[in-house]
Amino acid sequence: MSVTTQGALGAAVKTDQAAYAAIARAKRCDIIFSAGGLVVMAIAMTLLLTLIGDLVVRGLWRIDYDFLTNFPSRKAERAGILSAWVGSLLIMLVTALLAIPIGVAAGLYLEEYARKGWLANLIEINVANLAGVPSIIYGLLAVGLFVYGMNLGKTVLVAGMTLALLILPIVIVSTREAVRAIPKIIKEGAYGLGADQWQVMWNYILPAARPGILTGAIVGLSRAIGETAPIITIGALTFIAFLPPAPISGELPFINFDWLNAPFTVLPIQMFNWVSRPQADFHTNAAATGVVLMALTLSLNGVAIWIRYRLRKGSRN
Repeated sequence: MSVTTQGALGAAVKTDQAAYAAIARAKRCDIIFSAGGLVVMAIAMTLLLTLIGDLVVRGLWRIDYDFLTNFPSRKAERAGILSAWVGSLLIMLVTALLAIPIGVAAGLYLEEYARKGWLANLIEINVANLAGVPSIIYGLLAVGLFVYGMNLGKTVLVAGMTLALLILPIVIVSTREAVRAIPKIIKEGAYGLGADQWQVMWNYILPAARPGILTGAIVGLSRAIGETAPIITIGALTFIAFLPPAPISGELPFINFDWLNAPFTVLPIQMFNWVSRPQADFHTNAAATGVVLMALTLSLNGVAIWIRYRLRKGSRN
């Protein structure tokens, strides 16, 4: 074996050793990073579960039929959250009816119909930025535009419109991501069969993207139901001992819209009102209200998971 060959073999061995050493260092870094991530996650989950556990222990025993069906009272043992949870549900109804259709339509238009260019890029950037805007900014916008500009007052309708603006970017982004996740072969196959753009959108794209769209919409509603800053900004009441008119009446035309112009309160504001009281019994009521609010939020997320599972199972069949 010549000197030149031996030198080449030695260089190759050194190169392999260096590569193995670099791989070993990378694996050690991955292990350290993974361990650090697990530690941080464990600490965060421990703190979260501790707070939730403390809330449940303090407030769960207070939840009963009377607590859910009584109005707020100056006496803690007689106080309830009827007006608060009814107001929360009515506002969520308005929010869903406004944000979901508009957000889905906007997402489908931006993804499938809008021409790619500087204007589309500008809209995409603004939609992404709006998703991170603090919620109180939406409250200030609602006060200037809806309450004073359009003179709509401090009503259920204004609260629903405010929260609809808040979650609209979430619905738009989730709709676009759901559409992007559809394999292109589905669209190309539909066009190959002679379908036009609307038929492809309505019969192929929308059904395939429906699980992701609904999941994003319900996640947005889950965020909206716990928002306090924009609702306080537009003037929600902290003490209300009556209910808005029922949306459905027993007389023709059976649908009543007077509840849209009624004053309101919601669960987070009721919690804030009771926490600000010095009496310990009101703090217990606030903890119980927090348990109810968490139950509503988890229920919405559970519905989203169930809908996503059923739609995916149906699409596979």
